[in-house]
Amino acid sequence: MLRTTVAACLASLLIAPASAALQPSDAPPAAKGWRAVPIADGVNHPWGMAWLPDGRLLVTSKSGTLHLLSGKKFSAVPMEGLPSVFASGQGGLLDIAVHPADKRNVRVYMTLSTGTANANRTTLVQGIFDGKKLHSIKTLFQVQPDKSGTEHFGSRLLFMPDNTLLMSIGDGGNPPRQIGGMLARDQAQNLGSHQGSILRLTDTGKPAAANPLAARPGALPEIFSYGHRNIQGMVRDAAGRIWATEHGPRGGDELNLVQGGQNYGWPLQSFGADYRTAEPIGKPEVPGMTAPKIAWVPSPGASGLAYYTGSHFPQWRGSLFSGGLASMDVRRIALDKGGNVLTQERLAIGQRVRDVRQGPDGHLYLITDEANGRLMRIVPE
Repeated sequence: MLRTTVAACLASLLIAPASAALQPSDAPPAAKGWRAVPIADGVNHPWGMAWLPDGRLLVTSKSGTLHLLSGKKFSAVPMEGLPSVFASGQGGLLDIAVHPADKRNVRVYMTLSTGTANANRTTLVQGIFDGKKLHSIKTLFQVQPDKSGTEHFGSRLLFMPDNTLLMSIGDGGNPPRQIGGMLARDQAQNLGSHQGSILRLTDTGKPAAANPLAARPGALPEIFSYGHRNIQGMVRDAAGRIWATEHGPRGGDELNLVQGGQNYGWPLQSFGADYRTAEPIGKPEVPGMTAPKIAWVPSPGASGLAYYTGSHFPQWRGSLFSGGLASMDVRRIALDKGGNVLTQERLAIGQRVRDVRQGPDGHLYLITDEANGRLMRIVPE
C-alpha cells in the first residue's frame, strides 16, 4: 500500500518542463491593504521556524540555539546531543520541521552545518521535544562529499504526505572553490554528489523508495532533483506541487516548480553572472533542462517560501509568498490553477526577511535576519 502511495505521489510531480522562453523579472509593484505587526524579538539571526501541535512556535538561530515562542516571548530550548555546529559564514543551525504524524513527544528535524572550515557538510538530525527540551538528538544523514569554505549549505526541509522528507542542498560554493578537483558549482550536475540537489529521504534518513533517479547508473539514491544552486525556500501547494526558491549569482534568483527526476540546469542554465568576472554563467535556456517559473534580475536574495490558504486575505488565497534578504521584502506570486505565474507584487518590510510561513491560525508570519531577529504577523491594514 505504501509503495502505491509513494508511486502516486511521485507521478503527480513528474511534470513535463515548460518550453516557453522565460523573461527575467524585476522588482514588482507594491501590494496594498496590509501591515506587519511585530510579535516578538530576541533570536540571534533566526533561520527557520516550525509550529508544534499545541500551537507554540520553534525557531532556530544560525548561531546554534533553539528558541520557543510562548505568548510574546522567546525562551531558549535546552538541546541534548546536538552535534557541534559549524556556525560560520552561511553555515549554522538552519531549518526545522516537525513530524506531521506526532502529537506528543514530537520528533523535530533540523539541518545544520558540521565540520571545520576545511571539511564540512550539511547534516540532518532528529530529536524528541518533550514540551521543555529537545533530547535524544541523533544524526540521520550527512551530505557527501565534504566541502570546504562557508558557503551554500542550503537547506530547507519539507515533509510530504507519505511522511518522506525533502531536503535541499546547496552546490558547495562559488569559484574558485573546488570539490573533488572540479569547481564546486559543477557538482550540481554530478549525480554522484549530493551537492546542488533536493534529496528525498524517509523519516529515518534513508533513501526514500521509488526515488526517480535511483536506477540511473552512478546516481546517489537519495537524489530527487538536481541542477540547483542554493535553495532557500520550499513549500507544497494545495494541488500537491512542490515549489522552491533559490539564489542565483549576480542576478538570476529563481522560483522553480520542483519535478521529480528533473535537471534545473545550474550552472549550464542560468540568468546569473560570475561574481568575479561579471560574465554570464551558462545560458538562460538549455534544451532538456527545466526552466524556472520566475528568474529575478536583480536578485532579491530569495529566502523562505509560504503558500497561502488563509481567510484573512481572501484575494491572496492560492498565492506563494517569497521572502527577500537583499530586497528586504516579501513577494506575492499569484498562480492560476495550472501552476502558472499570473502576477507579482511586493510587501516592503525594510529588514532582511529570512523565512516566511503560514501559521496554524491562517496568518502569514515572517522572521527577520538580524542580531535581534523579529517575528512579525501580516494583517489587513
